[in-house]
Amino acid sequence: MHWSYIVDPTGRPGADHMAVDDALLHAAAETVAFFRCYRWDPPCLSFGRNEPARTRYDRARIAARGLATVRRPTGGRAVWHDAEVTYAVAGPVSLFGSLPATYRAIHTVITDGLRTLGVPATLAPPTPLLGPGAGACFASPAGGEVIVDGRKLVGSAQIREGTAFLQHGSILLANGQDVVAQVTRGLAPEVHATSLGEVLGRDVTFAEVTEAILGTARRAWPGTWTDAAPAAVPADTRFADPDWTWRR
Repeated sequence: MHWSYIVDPTGRPGADHMAVDDALLHAAAETVAFFRCYRWDPPCLSFGRNEPARTRYDRARIAARGLATVRRPTGGRAVWHDAEVTYAVAGPVSLFGSLPATYRAIHTVITDGLRTLGVPATLAPPTPLLGPGAGACFASPAGGEVIVDGRKLVGSAQIREGTAFLQHGSILLANGQDVVAQVTRGLAPEVHATSLGEVLGRDVTFAEVTEAILGTARRAWPGTWTDAAPAAVPADTRFADPDWTWRR
């Protein structure tokens, strides 16, 4: 397997990131995979591909607060992207196997990498997958997700198209997931999230997290690894279109 490792530390808008991740999904092949880490600028609220955002979230409240929004190509539920390391892995579905097996393989690498920083991270016990209408992504951990003391540290989502998959997710440096509850219509589920800053009692940097999980990935996933420059943003403008973001 040929792995391209891409670090994008300067920050980009959510629409650009989703377009890049979607392009990696379509570039993945039987012997080609990608591992990308990036940041968001400005902070952004993302919705899952099939999430009922129009009925679940208050668009006027979001606009009044000046929050950027985007709809991901992957499933799952809403996430507030701010102080975090976002990872993306794209490759052939044969790389790790089934959807649950792929979640576990990637989360195991992230867990092992974070443990090198002193984080007592573990994987949540098996549970049924949560649907898009079940509340914010960090409201509760699903089976195989990365947790510390029962609180969710990493939120992830996945999509499979043809022979390729894309999984991306948020590794929280600081916890701001209450933003999702603040723009949710009606009574929002309580958020059970934690962050690396809370767990370690200090500021944790983007660089140390990316270096830790990359080192673990190189050991766990054999192949040829190449450090690649940040990807150019594809011409696909779908993710910047409010009609796509608020399509359901």
